[in-house]
Amino acid sequence: MYQALKFLFILITIIALASCGNDALQPKPEAKLALQYPSPEYQRLDKANCPFTFEVNSFARVLSKGDCAMKIEYPFMDATVYMDYAPVKDNIRELLIDGQKLSFSHNRMADVIDDKIYLNPDKSVYGMMYAIEGNAASNVQFYLTDSVQNFITASLYFDRTPNYDSIYPAVDYIKLDMRKMMESMDWK
Repeated sequence: MYQALKFLFILITIIALASCGNDALQPKPEAKLALQYPSPEYQRLDKANCPFTFEVNSFARVLSKGDCAMKIEYPFMDATVYMDYAPVKDNIRELLIDGQKLSFSHNRMADVIDDKIYLNPDKSVYGMMYAIEGNAASNVQFYLTDSVQNFITASLYFDRTPNYDSIYPAVDYIKLDMRKMMESMDWK
């Protein structure tokens, strides 16, 4: 009986090993993420009680949060740009520090933080945009001010756990919209 089991075990082992032949391995084709987003169409947003106007993508949905704060939602991307407004009252230094601190609070999860200065002296609009690469909670942020009366911050967040490789196309699309918001900003 023992000999029969031993023979059966050896036979099964030989068959199993023989079936693992030298099949030629075929490389899998490289996958490409092909997300298609609509070409942006911009319209001017002018809230009656707010001291600023700017252009926003017509595919986004703008919701008021109160006063001049707002949420700019991109429902087809599960993304939201949170925009806040604060009047400048001899506190421009604190507002600037807070604006920069918000961006650099993502340092731990960021691979790179790319900051770009924005200056438009003709319209008295000055600011900074931060593009944060990596699995940070917010991948794009900016602040704008006229340094006398108005201060605006905006931050992009997704309604999912950050995985930068997966959300990169959406980040890139919304970053262009946020740049358009900065460039089209006018103080009333």
